[in-house]
Amino acid sequence: MKVSVIMAAKNAARYLGEALDSVAAQTYQPHEILVVDGGSTDGTRRIASGYAGVRVIEESGRGFASAWNDGIAASTGDSVALLDSDDHWTPRKLEWQVAALESQPAALGVIGFVRFFMAEDQRRPPGFKLELLERDHIAHMPGALLARRALFDRIGLFDTNWAIASDIDWFAKVKDAGCRIEVVPDVVIRKRVHDSNLSYVTATTPVMNQEILRLLRQSVHRQRTKSAP
Repeated sequence: MKVSVIMAAKNAARYLGEALDSVAAQTYQPHEILVVDGGSTDGTRRIASGYAGVRVIEESGRGFASAWNDGIAASTGDSVALLDSDDHWTPRKLEWQVAALESQPAALGVIGFVRFFMAEDQRRPPGFKLELLERDHIAHMPGALLARRALFDRIGLFDTNWAIASDIDWFAKVKDAGCRIEVVPDVVIRKRVHDSNLSYVTATTPVMNQEILRLLRQSVHRQRTKSAP
């Protein structure tokens, strides 16, 4: 299986090397690594370009959803894995997930567990719940996913009309469509919590609350339409 790894990055120099190191350390090596740069003004491009096999492309729009979509469109693998530039994978992440997909031909994707950890010398973002640090969790998040390209063909790419919740919306569409997603019983990603995490900093804002309500309404509508005679 040819795995395309896609990383969205903007002014990500602080943690990008650690994220790329975790990809390089995979026991199952990817087919390609694409870093989608959102107009960084720090050393992001220099760091990414210093890694063998990494291709840096310019983002055509703005935001994570746009960058992920650009990376998926430019990639050539038959499966796609996404990783945020401030997180890192555990060494056997791709090995476990490729094995799961190869053993389950009907599955269109596979996720695993996430382990959160606090960044050194960082204050907890106001939207992050400390109890999440106490145990590992099943991760319905892009960084924990390995998806066949066929899943994006069926569901579509990430909707760039969302300010924050494009990934939540995409996973809701996957669920509502009844797509089969496997779960490996292991931690596949370690997610860094710091005071610049967009999802946690904005978790208690009116925009986030409005988007969650809107995507819940859309999910209910999809399910009702699906079940209608």
